[in-house]
Amino acid sequence: MSTTPEPPEPPRIDLQLRLDRQLDEIAAQLSELAGAKERLQGLLDAVLAISRETDLSAVLRRIVTTAMDMVGARYGALGVLDESGEFLTEFVTAGLSESERADLAGIEFPRGRGVLGHLIHHPEPLRIDDIADHPASAGFPPGHPHMRTLLGVAVSVRGTIYGDLYLSERRDGQPFDRDDEAMIITLAGAAGIAVENVRLFEQVRDSAEHFQRLLLPTLPDLRPFTGAAVYRPAATPGHLGGDWYDAIWLPDDACAVVIGDVIGHDLRAAAAMAQTRSMLRALLFDRLTPPSSVLHQLDRTLHAITDLPVTTACLARIEPREDGWTLHWSTAGHLPPLLITDHHTEYLHAEPGLPLAVNAEEHRPDHTRPLPLGATVVFFTDGLIEDPARSVDEGLAELAELAAAHVGLPLQQFVNTLADRHPSDGHDDMAILALRVPLGPEPTVTAGGVPPP
Repeated sequence: MSTTPEPPEPPRIDLQLRLDRQLDEIAAQLSELAGAKERLQGLLDAVLAISRETDLSAVLRRIVTTAMDMVGARYGALGVLDESGEFLTEFVTAGLSESERADLAGIEFPRGRGVLGHLIHHPEPLRIDDIADHPASAGFPPGHPHMRTLLGVAVSVRGTIYGDLYLSERRDGQPFDRDDEAMIITLAGAAGIAVENVRLFEQVRDSAEHFQRLLLPTLPDLRPFTGAAVYRPAATPGHLGGDWYDAIWLPDDACAVVIGDVIGHDLRAAAAMAQTRSMLRALLFDRLTPPSSVLHQLDRTLHAITDLPVTTACLARIEPREDGWTLHWSTAGHLPPLLITDHHTEYLHAEPGLPLAVNAEEHRPDHTRPLPLGATVVFFTDGLIEDPARSVDEGLAELAELAAAHVGLPLQQFVNTLADRHPSDGHDDMAILALRVPLGPEPTVTAGGVPPP
């Protein structure tokens, strides 16, 4: 019986070579997967970074710098289209050195001609290895840095082209590839969502601020005093605050001023502020003095008919006397007024009393202080001085120093300066109301509380 001979075994060296090749292929695939994972993680981080911004200019710049980081580009820009969609109305750049920016000083930013215009009119992704060879190339203005490669992608918001993202010159000297293009296309999609979100944030913020301002009064003619007020919202988008102020002449020839702060930053706080201010005006005419009685009745009334959040307030009457004026005030847990005379500052510290909506039956103290001719009294909310990084006393001290340095300004300019240079961190809204006593003798006041012209 014959037997079939067994095939010879392949040499060991061949098996080893094939195994090495397979291991190399697996290692390459693993490396490619790791690279893809790293790119996806980078893309996710980029999208999250863009989505955190709540200011449009910051979002646009973040889009540019993030795109540059993702593909290793030296230069980047984002051109925003005008309403016609034909020309660039804004051009946000990144990557230019100080000397390169100086070389371009006086050169108008691109309006959308040449290769940039090609992407505007043909919004498909554009990848160019040599800009000068492109049919749409129109050259660069004098002083422009050398750029050879370009990657351009349109950014759309709700289906409409918002602008174009441009990248140039990979740092490794290589032209942009398909992976770069795919990454930037994905980023552009996230950028469009971020732009739309920040637009909505700005609309909410603007509407909230407008609503807040509608609730605050325009100060009436307070002669012989000069009065000025300012309100500034917090930087948080959509922030609604409960800060408020008011000033009115009363039938007994006293001028009433009030400033308050409803705890909270929402519609409920704003609505409570409007209720409180309106009710206080009525009580001031009905219960003329003292301020503590008015605050007491306000607290009881609000407790009986509303669900008022905790509120701080300072209510004052500037009352005539034979040789000038007297400040007569009571506070409900509020910061003390600041009195400024001849560049000397003094906080009128006194027993503050409880805030409103804490205990309506608690006794409220009254305080009085003569007001020298030419004195300025500043009432303000805590948003003007609060900063978690330092104590309230430090904020008050800085405000007093700021007020003393600028009290010589016209009163409206004075309160604006305090609001512009405030010692707080800006996390809360702020309101300021200032009253300035005349330098001359007290004029006669009519029965209606309005001095004659």
